[in-house]
Parts: sequence; C-alpha cells; structure tokens
Amino acid sequence: MARISIVTPAAAGSRSGNRHTAQRWAALLRALGHRVTLGTEWNGRACDLLIALHARRSHGSVERYRAAYPRAPLAVMLTGTDLYRDLPASAEARRSLELADRLVLLQDEARRRLPAQARRKARVIYQSADTALRAAPPRGRFRVLVSGHLRAEKDPFRAAAALEHLRGPAGLELVQLGSALDPRIEAQARAWMKKDPRYRWLGARSHRRALEWMARSHLLVVSSAMEGGANVIAEAARIGTPVLASRIAGNLGMLGRGYPGYFPFGDERALARLIARAAREPAFVARLRRALRARRALFAPAAERQAVAALLRELLPPRLRRASRRASIAPSRSRRPRRRARPTRRTAGSSPPSRSASGRRSRTGS
Repeated sequence: MARISIVTPAAAGSRSGNRHTAQRWAALLRALGHRVTLGTEWNGRACDLLIALHARRSHGSVERYRAAYPRAPLAVMLTGTDLYRDLPASAEARRSLELADRLVLLQDEARRRLPAQARRKARVIYQSADTALRAAPPRGRFRVLVSGHLRAEKDPFRAAAALEHLRGPAGLELVQLGSALDPRIEAQARAWMKKDPRYRWLGARSHRRALEWMARSHLLVVSSAMEGGANVIAEAARIGTPVLASRIAGNLGMLGRGYPGYFPFGDERALARLIARAAREPAFVARLRRALRARRALFAPAAERQAVAALLRELLPPRLRRASRRASIAPSRSRRPRRRARPTRRTAGSSPPSRSASGRRSRTGS
C-alpha cells in the first residue's frame, strides 16, 4: 500500500472540474488499495507519490516536493487551461512538466500541445462513466441538451443562439442544466428563457438526474472553447446519446478526428444546421451513433482502472505495487442489467424519472 498525496488548486466544496477530477482519482486510488490524502497544496508530509493537478497553479507544491524528495515519484495531471492557455505563456507550468516523472492527459490530442521532450512522459487516461442507462429519447418532441456549469469557457449559450436560426422541427426544445457561477451569466440564462420559449434553463441537478436527462435527449451539445477532456462526452458515449461538439482539440481527443458531429467554435449557424439535419435525417443520427459507439470502450470503468494501475506500476517501487497489481486484475463487480430511461409522458417543465443505475455523486455535467 502506497501513501499518495493529490493536490488541486480547487478547494473542498468547489464545483470546478479540477475538484471533481481530484475526487474521482482519490476514489480510484483507494479502490486500488492505497492510502490517499487530498488537499489544495502539498503539506510537507512524506508520501510515496505526489499527483498534482494543474501544472501552473500547483507549481509551488511541485517545486517544494521535488526539492524535498529529488528521487520520489511525481505525476502532474494537465488540465484544459494548462494545455490550451498556460503552457505557451507560463514558465512555472513548463517547469512543472520538467520536474514531473509522468504527465497525465485526459485525451489523446493533448500530446500535440506538449513540448517534444515532454511527450515521452505522457500517459493518456480517459475518464470513465459508470452508468447502465441507455438512450431512450421521447417521442413527439426533439430534445437537445446542454449539461455543465455555466462558465465563459463553456460558451454556454451557443446552443441557445442556434435556436434563432431554427424554425423547426416541430417539438424542438433546448434544455440546459448546470449552475450559473456568475450572476451575470444567470441573468443571461433568464433573458434567453424570456426570448425563446423553446429554451429552458433548469439550474443545477444531481449527477444522477443529469444522466437521466441525457438518456432522455436526442442530442447533447458541447460548445466549449477549452476542454481538458469533457467527462460529459464520456457519459454520452456510454449512454448512446449523439453529441454535437465544437471542433476544439479537447473534443477531438475525446471523439476522434473523424467524428461527423463537429461545428466550428462559436458558430451558432453551423450548429443550427447540424441540429436541423439530425432532426430530419435518421441516417445522420445513425452515423453519429456509430462513431460514438466506436469510442465507447475508451470510457469504460475497467479501462480507466487498468490505466491508473499501470501508471502506478511505472511510478512506484515493487514493494508498493502489489495493491495496484491485485486490484487491476481483480474481477469486476457483477454486471448490472442494462436499463433504459423509462419513457414517460410529462409536461414541458417536469423532470425525468428519478431512478438511475448511477449512484455516483458529483457536479452536474462536466
């Protein structure tokens, strides 16, 4: 059993993606038999491995740990802001890459953003989604979902703007889930609802409810400007809900370069054309589903567990690897029966049925 410390700049209670990822990794590592502490910075206590989320913002912890333990294993997990904003401009972020023994990436396009000398350290570990829900969209309406906290990096109202270019199909509705982390963004959401009755912002929902909404939607829109590796895409792939996504590196790394559901970032007209096409062309929806199904195995819980265990075997000395080896080859829990979201008739403002096979609690969306 190893003593592993995880540091993330996101404090306890934060609804940020960094905190969500740190908590997921803490749970994974404990399930692999290790003792894990989680904090916003390294506290100076001895540990067998430090895992730091965010190369720039956790640089202080990385620097102090490496100075105290020059030969101890150190992994840095790169976030979207590291990859697509900080690395070109931040000497601290680049120094964290130099000090790390391994770099953890959440999707494979991220390798292209690394300096050439850092790529040999990189390991891609896709975040998984553990749900038995399967897509069962409603009849008589065409539902498009946006799921995730409303932040500028998510370009949260691009789908709402696309509605202005859509006169059909009949029964079209856009449902948006997630907290508004800025009062100004909340005001925008309320203004969009007044402007177009087809748009409904429902605010924060539990992770289980968000998955149920996903299963009961025809499309998921991911319009982000920047993503390290959107977990909501992994969830859609496991459920089988087709995705329309902005053509940015983080989404390419999750869905693959040949995925047919991309639109240029910030282009609501192009997004509107894709929504209209999905509504009128079953063959296009079938293409989206086939392409998504081809990526589905990447996001399986067993694949993530095995990848994390393999990383630990690279980093930890033999006497501390045993727990990881046993856990990685242990049989998985018995399969749960596949469950479809139960088709029910509901009014425009009601919520999906409350039952779900996912018991995991986390922030809404990704």
